[in-house]
Amino acid sequence: MPQRSCLTPLGPLSVSEEDGAIVALDWGEGRDQDDTPLLREACAQLQQYFDGARRAFDLPLAPAGTAFQRRVWDALCAIPPGQTRSYGELAACLGTSARAIGGANAANPIPILIPCHRVVGAAGALGGYSGGDGIATKRFLLALEARAAASGGASP
Repeated sequence: MPQRSCLTPLGPLSVSEEDGAIVALDWGEGRDQDDTPLLREACAQLQQYFDGARRAFDLPLAPAGTAFQRRVWDALCAIPPGQTRSYGELAACLGTSARAIGGANAANPIPILIPCHRVVGAAGALGGYSGGDGIATKRFLLALEARAAASGGASP
């Protein structure tokens, strides 16, 4: 599976491709370094995102998961950049429990591109985050998106 690492303010992130779609984003330097057009584009879009010049990604994604997990991940992608939704709000929209939403979030194989960091606990509590340095990483991503949204200069 082709993989490429991108240097970011959060350290290296490794993006993996399969059958013409992004299937994973992992924290850290990848073992393999492939140079495919899709992986180059993914790293370019991630760099634009971290530079505050991009709020949304335009990449083919194919996360492996159950039908329920994919429904949750689709709902995450519908949360506008710079905004958050609670586990409870998503649960009410999808007819399930907040715990089930949390489980699907934790299983997200493409964090950042599928923005699980935009899901917070009741009353805006940050809750957990399994990527990078945990809550500090989630706080960083939310602040980055809030600044980009406030500047109005980044792409939608």
